[in-house]
Amino acid sequence: MTERSKKYLHRTPTQFNIGPSSMAWEGDCLVITIDEITVPLPSRVKGTIRLYPTIASDYQTPLDPKGEHYWRPVAPLARVEANFEKPNLKWAGTGYHDMNWGSVPLEDSFSSWFWSRTATQKGAHIVYDRTLRDQSAAGFALNIDRSGKAIELQLPKPIELGTTLWQMKRPARADNPAVVEATLEDSPFYTRSLVKSVIDGEAVDIFHESLSLDRFRNPIIQMMLPFKMPRRG
Repeated sequence: MTERSKKYLHRTPTQFNIGPSSMAWEGDCLVITIDEITVPLPSRVKGTIRLYPTIASDYQTPLDPKGEHYWRPVAPLARVEANFEKPNLKWAGTGYHDMNWGSVPLEDSFSSWFWSRTATQKGAHIVYDRTLRDQSAAGFALNIDRSGKAIELQLPKPIELGTTLWQMKRPARADNPAVVEATLEDSPFYTRSLVKSVIDGEAVDIFHESLSLDRFRNPIIQMMLPFKMPRRG
């Protein structure tokens, strides 16, 4: 994706445009249109993603004691269809859509966080663990059932999933053994992984992310960002 200045942004209650790319609700379907140029080697990424919520939730919660950041799992479980012209690929499967928003930059409030989401027979299992800038910890675990009702759970025990090539730590929470099946994204300040484990007796695939905002605010990392995400205007 591309960072763009204010004049390239447009938002209504049902649509959000960033330059040539957009997100818009069409009935019960979220349509994501992508038209971008990759970096550092230029190539076209053009296609459409359609997300049909299996579960819709209006649950939202603050992520910090001051209430400067909020999070909402819009579609804790969804059916997703991706259809791209460039590159030529198609995919369909289970997905997820959430959003967070705030009044100050994330790195001003948080030192790090990790998050995990699991599709289960009952709905969706989510863990959100944060370390605030003052090094205090705040976390929660939720089960969101198929009606969209969010039930708070006791946090599972802390575990470690090992580090990545960029030496990013992957702390997690699980009451059963958990194994990293694949590292899907690895950067100096962010990693996303596919983890195998068991929840309530059910073998599950867990999507896990770990974010270091201490690393993100490092001046060297800030200089590297435009080579990963170009800026226009």
